[in-house]
Amino acid sequence: MNYLAHLYLADDHPHSLLGNLAGDFLRGAAVVAPELREGIARHRAVDAFTDAHPAVARSRARLSPRWGLYARVLVDVFYDHVLAGQWKQHHPEPLEHFAMRVYRTLGAHAHLLPPRLAEAAPRMIQHNWLLAYATVEGVGEILRRMSGRSRRGMDLAPAAADLSRELAALQADFAEFFPQLRAHVGFAKP
Repeated sequence: MNYLAHLYLADDHPHSLLGNLAGDFLRGAAVVAPELREGIARHRAVDAFTDAHPAVARSRARLSPRWGLYARVLVDVFYDHVLAGQWKQHHPEPLEHFAMRVYRTLGAHAHLLPPRLAEAAPRMIQHNWLLAYATVEGVGEILRRMSGRSRRGMDLAPAAADLSRELAALQADFAEFFPQLRAHVGFAKP
């Protein structure tokens, strides 16, 4: 899962939100604030479950072979698009309010953020990454920015066409997968 789903699966406590987000910004045995460790553990449990799920594997197989190993991250982003599109079914708080709460939490607890997240947080807020998932155009922009950080210089933005073409099938895969993920991590919200 990508940022939106990890934040969604966090408890409503600021430390849980930050820890669930921080997991994508850590490498190796990074030193982290103790307050974030529980959220980071949940983040890793989500990733492990996601990587092994057959519906997620089907989603990866739906993408153009040209994406190769990038299919994993593309499906994570695409599932965030599906979640954003169905947000009202999954969360009582409007997505816009949730995103603003996350951004305020990042600012208020900047001293707890691992360095890579502290560096990314201003861009996340400035470009409103969490709301960008709601549109195919926003996903295309997310993929364009990810391309700039790609070790191999792969242009991922054209993968938005895969999202448009396979959206119904990705939604079906997500509908099978997401309730099982929620149960796996003991997520209790509606």
